[in-house]
Amino acid sequence: MQNDLNILVVEADQTKAHEILEALKDGGWQNATVIASASALERILQQHDPDIILIDLANPDRDTLEHLCFVSNARKRPVAMFVDQTDEAMTQTAISAGLSAYVVNGLQKDRIKPVLETAIARFNVITKMQSELEAAKQALADRKTIDRAKGLLISARNISEDEAYSLLRKTAMDQGRKVIDVATALVTASELLQ
Repeated sequence: MQNDLNILVVEADQTKAHEILEALKDGGWQNATVIASASALERILQQHDPDIILIDLANPDRDTLEHLCFVSNARKRPVAMFVDQTDEAMTQTAISAGLSAYVVNGLQKDRIKPVLETAIARFNVITKMQSELEAAKQALADRKTIDRAKGLLISARNISEDEAYSLLRKTAMDQGRKVIDVATALVTASELLQ
């Protein structure tokens, strides 16, 4: 686990804030900043770019929860939220908003390190899955474009599918481009000529 993380803590109670900082230090994290009000979060995030955000709220309402998730950009970095109480709708809102950890029954000093470690690990897994999903979507889109380009070549030149792909590949190699780039150019040109 990285110990050089820049951690931003949102905690209104000074005593709890001190306990959180002590727990973070005990966990090996030295670089932590505390702000007392969630309303200052947006301004602070413009000045600093923390690696992880830890928010302690007694009893947030749905609007506050959604706003904090939006402002903290929970899909860009791990965000762990500790709340005293919740209901099913609030839990679903927290999950949908992309929180990496949503811990009920308040913040307790001995739970901070494992929760943050879990939040970071969960965030990394989700980020990797999203990246793999985007790559798969792009590969599928590329495949469809290449298939369309092959279809155009098959019609125009009266050649087989293998010959059409070989022609795309040879053209790409001759021009120092990728096959998808040649296929995209062919499909675009075809659309312009229709």
